[in-house]
Amino acid sequence: MFQPVAREPPADEVEPDLGGEARRFRVEGMDCAACARSAEKAVAALPGVERAEVSFGTASLRLVGAVDDAAVIAAVDRAGFTARRAGAAPTGAGRPFWRRDVRSISTSASVVLLFVAVASDLAAAPDRAARALYVLSMVVGGWPIARAAVSALRHRSLDMNVLMALAAVGAVGIGAYAEGAWVLVLFAVGTTLETFALDRGRRSMEALMELAPARARVLVDGEERTVDVESVAVGAHLVVRPGERVALDGEVVGGESSVDQAAITGESIPVDKRPGDAVFAGTLNAHGALTVQATRVAGQSTLSKVADLVERAQASRAPSERFIDAFARIYTPVVFVAAVALTAVPVLLGGELETWLYRSLALLIVACPCSLVISVPVAIVSAVGGAARRGILVKGGQALEDLAAVRAVAVDKTGTLTAGTPALGAIVVLDPALDEAAALTLVASLEGPSEHPLAVAIAAAARTRGLRPAEAEAFLASPGQGVEATVAGRRLWAGSPRLVVARTGSSPLELGELEAGGRTVVALGEGDRTLALFGLEDTVRPQAAAAVQALRRAGVEQITMLTGDAEPVARTVAGRTGVTDWRAGLLPEAKLRAVEELQDRHGPVAMVGDGVNDAPALAAARVGVAMGAAGSDVALQSADVALMGDRLDRLPTAVSLARRTSGVMRFNVIASLIVKGICVVLAPFGLISLVVAVAADMGMSLLVTLNALRLLRVRED
Repeated sequence: MFQPVAREPPADEVEPDLGGEARRFRVEGMDCAACARSAEKAVAALPGVERAEVSFGTASLRLVGAVDDAAVIAAVDRAGFTARRAGAAPTGAGRPFWRRDVRSISTSASVVLLFVAVASDLAAAPDRAARALYVLSMVVGGWPIARAAVSALRHRSLDMNVLMALAAVGAVGIGAYAEGAWVLVLFAVGTTLETFALDRGRRSMEALMELAPARARVLVDGEERTVDVESVAVGAHLVVRPGERVALDGEVVGGESSVDQAAITGESIPVDKRPGDAVFAGTLNAHGALTVQATRVAGQSTLSKVADLVERAQASRAPSERFIDAFARIYTPVVFVAAVALTAVPVLLGGELETWLYRSLALLIVACPCSLVISVPVAIVSAVGGAARRGILVKGGQALEDLAAVRAVAVDKTGTLTAGTPALGAIVVLDPALDEAAALTLVASLEGPSEHPLAVAIAAAARTRGLRPAEAEAFLASPGQGVEATVAGRRLWAGSPRLVVARTGSSPLELGELEAGGRTVVALGEGDRTLALFGLEDTVRPQAAAAVQALRRAGVEQITMLTGDAEPVARTVAGRTGVTDWRAGLLPEAKLRAVEELQDRHGPVAMVGDGVNDAPALAAARVGVAMGAAGSDVALQSADVALMGDRLDRLPTAVSLARRTSGVMRFNVIASLIVKGICVVLAPFGLISLVVAVAADMGMSLLVTLNALRLLRVRED
């Protein structure tokens, strides 16, 4: 498996390596990136915390330090949010979202109180009663907002909770009780719905981890015992019955079955497993009992590593997100100052305080950058999570944006467009006394003791046809040329075209024709006669041609095959896959130069490969794509994009997803800016009420969230 040179991304491009033993928590109730910063500062201030990182995109906290879990949870609670250790059941799991936790319950209660207040107004109840109900609805629905606002101010942060709290207090100050209540209640409802929607994307990896069983059947002295998976050591034998999930990564040592590997590789069809085959934790055994020898402990399983890498990818920051965050940090204080000036200047010039204060409050609300700030991270969380469930591991926002920009794809041949293992493709019998079956039986008998890949392919072809090779005697191997042995009393030889010339003094015409067709030739002979020729070829993957066409439909302008094989082999594979441009006979350095040339000519290039000789080219390309990364630590850690199964047709899906994600992010940002711009222009003229302002703000936040959640449904190309 390849070991590409790792590109060093900017420090804020990916989730930082905290070093030491990092603990993970889930943080619930965050509505924007500023909320994440408030929670992060609250935890970082605790004694004993060495490093803390809170990601709004994944609603997660990772920290290093000697501090109790209870202290961490309490600090997050003081910041106005809730926290739990990763893996622990969420608060109110299984309940409707409107009564899942304290904040949801308070929001639901405030909605009821607001409707009662409105009803009392319509029924011409005394003003005091209506006002009391409005204030009560504000207190019930707004206290979590107020707590978060106080925490943000304590840590010198001006987030949306601060702006909404100021707007509500200001509304009460000028006697607009009804509008103040509507501001807080609508904001509380909007953030609750937004959190519920965001959790759909954030839960994708938790749901993936839940596929791994907590208990395993282990064979101890021939008896089955059910134990916790954390206690199972490498080398233990596990029993997996039909309909059960594999508990740990391992190798089948007994039984045969079909295993659904969709959780890891995205394959929709179960894969047949027999002794010697690898299986992964979390995959589903369809039928037939299996005995599996554990090769990794629970925390090191492929499923666990994929989930961790995807969570890191979801927490990564795309270039556009970093720009928007930097913009928001300047924009929010500027708007706050503008709102203060909108009150102060007109009042100093003789304007009415209540009128201009009301307009300033409306400006504060509509100018809140919430929808703008969440427009990119929610798209990344959804896209990365949706791709992972289909066996495509995209390493974060930077990789998504790079992949969306790709205009050319360089594809390695062996192991990528082809299966990487030779198979018998043609038999040419030269001795009239033999037919194809007899010739194949003889050469399989001769090659039986050899472990050379070509010999293994010949033996496999004989088994497939139901032939029974005889035992070879006096076996003799000549490295680089072939083998010689006695079979059924005949002294036979088999080997390369060079051996043919050495033994017979000439090369049959048919041998050249097989080589011209891109096949590797093994000859069978006796004495100075060539009895038969066998053309072996690296079989093209069934989905390779369809994948090439799908890449073109996805907008890839140039597809080039790079291979170290000879020109005839390259030409044959290119013809079968629909690739019109290929470079043959390339050493690793030449592949690197080819990728650089493609990038100079066509722009960003994605390099797809799976071999050590692809490492320089994978490192040089804008996007490195690893084929068949399931179970490979190097591929999982090094590639920008990892196709977990040996499925090249996942690459067009990844490219299309990246471009859809780019389009969603672009729409979210532009729509947010347009709506904010219109409202900011109208607010100083009194054309935006507080209720309309908060509805516009939360409406846009919900719109960009729901638009991004469409990326969870990855379309197959």
